[in-house]
Amino acid sequence: MPDFVVNARNLRKIYAGEVVVDDIQLNIRRGECFGLLGPNGAGKTTTLRMLLGLTPPDGGELNVLGFEIPRQARQMHARMGLVPQGDNLDPDFSVAQNLRTYARYFGIPRSELDQRLPQLLAFASLEHKADAGISTLSGGMKRRLTMARALVNDPELVVLDEPTTGLDPQARQLIWQRLRELLAQGKSLILTTHYMDEAQRLCDRLAIMDNGHILVEESPAELICQHIEPQVIEVFGPGVEQWGVDCGRNLAQRLEQVGETLFCYAEDEQPVLASLHQFPQLQFIHRRANLEDVFLKLTGKELRDA
Repeated sequence: MPDFVVNARNLRKIYAGEVVVDDIQLNIRRGECFGLLGPNGAGKTTTLRMLLGLTPPDGGELNVLGFEIPRQARQMHARMGLVPQGDNLDPDFSVAQNLRTYARYFGIPRSELDQRLPQLLAFASLEHKADAGISTLSGGMKRRLTMARALVNDPELVVLDEPTTGLDPQARQLIWQRLRELLAQGKSLILTTHYMDEAQRLCDRLAIMDNGHILVEESPAELICQHIEPQVIEVFGPGVEQWGVDCGRNLAQRLEQVGETLFCYAEDEQPVLASLHQFPQLQFIHRRANLEDVFLKLTGKELRDA
């Protein structure tokens, strides 16, 4: 199917008798940024490993870039790029040497790489660091270099596994800008992230997984519209629980207590805000509903360390 870079039908994986990916369907369109989200233990990492040809499925059919996976994974790898969670750069090589060494795995001629190398360094904003050692780079620089390395073979599909984890806001903003540039070039992206604002900003569509199933699949805006009241007021401070019992439950469509904060979800925020102004000991934040609200509603608010 030429309009799709990934087609997965009834994809299934079992570990030690436990079904960790349970007959999921995935169709990722060419030229889009598709997010694969889920809490720890949801099955998204296993799903990603199957898409990459690193873990063989126990059932179903999987086609990536027109290749049957895992049978034709080698051919598929030649046309895709991967930004892993960790920056597995070679510490013994300089910035430019890391790119040159990686290019050899794809058989890229030296003359072609000489032309492409300045573009890759510019993409990573590392022109001034071409001869620098990896140990001298900041975390953001290493992440940008890892991303540039994933582009050395000019891939059609780029898979990014939590690309901005641990980065400061400035570095995250730059990486978001670079990802939009890739989309503008017509490349397809698959993104995993625990940052819901990142997914909401970047993804054309996304799937939320839990317990091996895909719970929902749609654009971020549609998911917010379908699953969450439009207005959210976060309330905290002395007496917040009593205010929720006496006032909040009668004024909001839905209340959720998370730690010391009471989340009020409402179609019309004005009655809630009017009440809160009568309780000066309470603090509150009024905002529009976002993807994190959807994620927590669908997957729960309990802490998962798995």
